Amino acid sequence: MTQHSQFVLSETASVAHQFLADLRQPEVQSDRMRFRRNLERIGEILAYELSKVLSYESSQIETPLGTAQASLLKQQPVLVSVLRAGLPLHQGVLNYFDLADNGFVGAYRQVDQTADSGFTIQFDYESIPDLQNRPLILIDPMLASGRTLVKAVKQLKRYGNPSQVHIVSVIAAPEGITNLKNELGENFSLWLGAIDDHLNEKSYIVPGLGDAGDLAFGLKK
Repeated sequence: MTQHSQFVLSETASVAHQFLADLRQPEVQSDRMRFRRNLERIGEILAYELSKVLSYESSQIETPLGTAQASLLKQQPVLVSVLRAGLPLHQGVLNYFDLADNGFVGAYRQVDQTADSGFTIQFDYESIPDLQNRPLILIDPMLASGRTLVKAVKQLKRYGNPSQVHIVSVIAAPEGITNLKNELGENFSLWLGAIDDHLNEKSYIVPGLGDAGDLAFGLKK
């Protein structure tokens, strides 16, 4: 499994800064299709960067005029997203790993006054392929407290022990990153759009962008 590493898209110069900026601007957020597309585009860019650390093998491709050498993935990753907010970002990653197997988990916050944060993370749906000795890419657009992703990684181990764990998020809070390191050790890699300043008292990312699921798909009761 990979040792901990971290890639942050906002720390590099690219047009992705525009996509990140548009995600945060209320006047742009009102266009749900554009909001989903910007999540998707960031997913594509992060997938490309992530692809550079996977394992490849040489292969021969027979063209109409001869033989070409190509380096192809030794093994396709498994993409697992946290519903519902993760769907547009998942699609962006899938656009680049189009032969990957896919899984989904449903997770939500439940009020619990006995918990330190005032809530617990509940899972009510899982559809997961075999993960044994396969690269796992876990996708959730907002890495806030990190509790959802920690619980997801631990529960997914019931479907096999991944060879690598890669976590893809658009915006992260420092507290969430620290929590992942404390709970998961060094055996994962982070692929992030940006790291924001802090969590507020409700464990929301500041400055963040709002509720990604609501902005992408509409308000829920």
